[in-house]
Amino acid sequence: MNNQDKTHFGYQEVDTDKKQGMVADVFHSVASQYDLMNDLMSAGIHRIWKRFTIEVSAVRSGHKVLDIAGGTGDLAAKFHDLVGSEGHVVLADINESMLTMGRDRLTDAGICGHIDYVQANAEDLPFESDSFDCVTISFGLRNVTDKDAALRSMFRVLKPGGKLLILEFSKPKNELMSKAYDAYSFNVLPALGKLITNDSDSYRYLAESIRKHPDQETLKNMVYDAGFENVEYHDMTGGVVALHTGVKP
Repeated sequence: MNNQDKTHFGYQEVDTDKKQGMVADVFHSVASQYDLMNDLMSAGIHRIWKRFTIEVSAVRSGHKVLDIAGGTGDLAAKFHDLVGSEGHVVLADINESMLTMGRDRLTDAGICGHIDYVQANAEDLPFESDSFDCVTISFGLRNVTDKDAALRSMFRVLKPGGKLLILEFSKPKNELMSKAYDAYSFNVLPALGKLITNDSDSYRYLAESIRKHPDQETLKNMVYDAGFENVEYHDMTGGVVALHTGVKP
């Protein structure tokens, strides 16, 4: 087996065809406590990052929105309010446990119309070309095995003039912040995972997956290479998180 058949699962090198299943196991494990852990891990700041993403999206009434790796549905719920009765939202996730959590959570909140739930792989989205006004992926791209294929798939399903938004952990610019972030990620996160979900390994993987994810400039170039124009990124919390945006010409 050559190196082209290998990829990273956190810091491990694994067979490419095994990563998807390994990532699935992680999210099956954490799904039931996912929202609680997000609040604990980010001290609630993830809500601010997502609010900014919603604002930058410029989604409005009548739009059709695809939220990939939509998890428990916090972005999809906001988009549902914005698109109104004339629009539509698709919450997609490759992981059945996460998709079920999202559907149950939004249904319990009374969100029933103008939204679909689709189990889908970001690398090969099961939607027609030129279908969506906006495509978002929030804290999910780093878990995708072939990120370039996923970006091309997102490009295909967007309408001309449609907008892509990628919200993802990134690389802090300040060295002191980077060191503090590393210490937090590799000590506090696994400990929280052990305490809340009795699963430190999954949260150790999540910390490692952040370190293996492309930095801001590398990801910007990848988005350009997928065909997008006007690609920009906005650092938040000192670069701990970045929001990349691009437009399909």
